[in-house]
Amino acid sequence: MTDVVRVLVVDDQQLVREGIASLLGIQPGIEVVGTAPDGKAAVSATVELAPHVVLMDVRMPEMDGVEATAILHRRAPEVRVIMLTTFDDEEYVLAALRAGASGYLLKDLPAADLAQAVRLANAGVAQLDSSVTASLAAALARGGARPVAPPPAPRPDEVLTAREIDILRLVATGSTNREIAGRLFLSEGTVKNHISRILGRLGLRDRTQAAVYAHDHGLLPDR
Repeated sequence: MTDVVRVLVVDDQQLVREGIASLLGIQPGIEVVGTAPDGKAAVSATVELAPHVVLMDVRMPEMDGVEATAILHRRAPEVRVIMLTTFDDEEYVLAALRAGASGYLLKDLPAADLAQAVRLANAGVAQLDSSVTASLAAALARGGARPVAPPPAPRPDEVLTAREIDILRLVATGSTNREIAGRLFLSEGTVKNHISRILGRLGLRDRTQAAVYAHDHGLLPDR
């Protein structure tokens, strides 16, 4: 993680993006390197300005945030994208995460919390608003949301053991390491090690991507 996190702010409302940029610009360890009014401009600005983190609105003209995120995930996979929006609709949440977003936050959070989310995203920690977590769980449970191609990953039975598949199923339900350990009669440390191996073998970043992967490969446990 670098000492100063370079941030690009993307929002179609000029007052909003300038306000976010101003508030973030006075936070320690944050440098706002530019702004963009839509997804298409965001892709160009990312190539030109090389930010570490992009704060991306969801609904914008020209190109929406989900499409722009998918393009950036392919062209600049080292850049972390956080969706920052007023919409916590489960379709948007799941589509954004499938496109490669590192987080999904709502615009009503304090500036200091947003700055911390940026720092954590730069360090590789996924950030989800609490209401967004509920929307994601609902979408996964119903198999909803229009499909957006996830990052390529092997089939679970090609690279995972039966035990790891069991753990992945429980991760997809939102179970904590302690809950998984109790369910499968394992230690928390063993569960943690299994999850690290699962993420590595599937080429996934975090538990959120693991949950989406489990859904896409029919691994959700029977309800």
